[in-house]
Amino acid sequence: MEHPENHPDYKGLQVNSGVKSQPSVNPYRRPRARRARLTADEFVSGIRNGDTAVLGQAVTLIESTVPEHQQLAQEVIEKCLPYSGHSRRIGITGVPGAGKSTSIDVFGLHVLRDGGKLAVLAIDPSSERTQGSILGDKTRMEKLSQHPSAFIRPSPSAGSLGGVARKTRETIVLCEAAGYDTIFVETVGVGQSETAVHSMVDFFLLIQLAGTGDELQGIKRGIMEMADGIAINKADGDNVDRANLAAAQFRNALHLFPPTPSGWRPEVVTYSGYYDLNVDKVWGMIDRYFDFVKANGYFEKKRNEQAKYWMLETINEQLRNDFYMRPEIRALLEQKELRVLNNEQSSFTAAHDVLNRYYELLKDVR
Repeated sequence: MEHPENHPDYKGLQVNSGVKSQPSVNPYRRPRARRARLTADEFVSGIRNGDTAVLGQAVTLIESTVPEHQQLAQEVIEKCLPYSGHSRRIGITGVPGAGKSTSIDVFGLHVLRDGGKLAVLAIDPSSERTQGSILGDKTRMEKLSQHPSAFIRPSPSAGSLGGVARKTRETIVLCEAAGYDTIFVETVGVGQSETAVHSMVDFFLLIQLAGTGDELQGIKRGIMEMADGIAINKADGDNVDRANLAAAQFRNALHLFPPTPSGWRPEVVTYSGYYDLNVDKVWGMIDRYFDFVKANGYFEKKRNEQAKYWMLETINEQLRNDFYMRPEIRALLEQKELRVLNNEQSSFTAAHDVLNRYYELLKDVR
C-alpha cells in the first residue's frame, strides 16, 4: 500500500517502504527429531547400567497419569523387582526449617565417602490452588547434587495423602535396581505424610530443633511413636546447651512410650548439619538399628508388611479412581450435591444412593 505522503500534492515529503516482515518461524532452523520412546526392556537395561537419564525418564513415567505411560511404567517396575530390595531405606522428617535438606546433604556425603551410591527422593508440596510445585530441594543440597554417585529426584506431592507422592514406593524399586544402596525419603514436614513414609522405609529419623520456645511441642505421641531415632539439629555455638537439654527431655519422654514392635529403643543424638558436627553419631545410631533388626528378624518382617500395605493402598486408589472417573457417577454426584445443599436429602442417604448406582454399573459390566 502506497503512503499518502508520497502523492505529488505533498512536495518535499518522501516515505520509504518498510522492511518486509520476516516469517515467525526461522526458515533455517531444522525441526528437532522426536525422541523415540524406549521400550520396557530398554528402560530396564538403562536403569541396570546406572544411566541416570533413563532412570529419570522412568520415574517421570511412573508419575504420569496417562494410561499408556502407566502401563509401560508398571511393566518396567515388574522387570526391575528381581533386582530390588538390597538397600537401606531411610525416611527423614521434621518441622519446616529444621534443616532436613541441609542435613541430607551432609548425611549423603558421609554415605558416599564409603563408596556407596545414594538416591534422595524429596517430596515437594503442591499448591492446592495452582497444583504447582517449586521442586527446589536440590538448591539446598549443593554438594550432593554435584556428586556423580548421587541421584536426587524432587517430586510433587500432587495432592496425595499428607503430601507424600503416590509413586515414591515404586520409584524406590527403580533406584534399587539401578544399584543405589542407600535411599533417603524426605517428607514435606510433620503431618499425615509421616504415616505414608513410615510405611515405605526401614529407619525413620525425626529431626528436631532446640531453643524454639516450646520444647513440649515436639513431644507428641503420633510422630514420636513412629520415630526410630531422634536427632537434635543446630547443636552448635551458643545453642549446644539448649540442644543437650532438649535431648534429655526427649529421652525422658521416650521412656514413657510402650516398647516398639522391633524391640529397638529409639536413641536421641545431637548434631549440626550446617557445620558438619557429630554427623557420625547420627549415622552410628542408624548402623546400630540395622544390626539390631536384622539380627532379630524384624527387618524382613517389616518389609513383608510394607509390601502388603502398599498392595491394599493401590487397590483403594484404583477403586477410588474408577468410581470418580465414571460419567454416570459424576452426573449423579452433582444431582445429589444439590439435594443435600437444599436440605432435600441427608448426606448419608445421598452417598448410599450413589454407591448403589456404582454397584449396578459394575453388575452391568459383568
